[in-house]
Amino acid sequence: MEALLVSALAVAIGEIGDKTQLLALLLAARFRQPLSIIGGIACATVANHALAAVVGAWLRGTLTDEVLRWVVGASFLGIAAWALVPDRMDQQPSALPRHGAFIVTLAAFFFAEMGDKTQIATVTLAARFDSLAAVVAGTTLGMLCADVPAVLLGSATGFAIPLRAVRLASAAIFAALGAAVLLGVGPGF
Repeated sequence: MEALLVSALAVAIGEIGDKTQLLALLLAARFRQPLSIIGGIACATVANHALAAVVGAWLRGTLTDEVLRWVVGASFLGIAAWALVPDRMDQQPSALPRHGAFIVTLAAFFFAEMGDKTQIATVTLAARFDSLAAVVAGTTLGMLCADVPAVLLGSATGFAIPLRAVRLASAAIFAALGAAVLLGVGPGF
């Protein structure tokens, strides 16, 4: 249960203001099919984060407990620093509408998550917890907690989120997690 909750919270926080959350807003405004977009996000996240969790589990089996503690702690500190950098969409997805909202969202989210901070967080969490299913379920839940409101509000105008404050809060939480792991505070370390 701890793996599920920590994974959900970490990814929900890390996703706020992320490029994939901006992508959710863009797709919602373009297609106006929230259920198809949410389904595409969920399927893409499960696939992408399952791959990331397998890498994390491999690291857990390969590294000693002490090295793993330092890798996990340093990774959370790295994610904290990364959270301070604002994300922006460089370009709109070029997929044609004939592919449908679900397929466009599935492909766009799967590839947008490659190397993203939430994917790195999933690797880190899977290395930390010995429950791949709980980590993948948690990270998917966290992604949906952050992106579903973006999808639902995607067509609203004038809705402003103070992204700088959100990034700072997110960075502080990841920094605290990293410091706690490095100092050996909390369960499992």
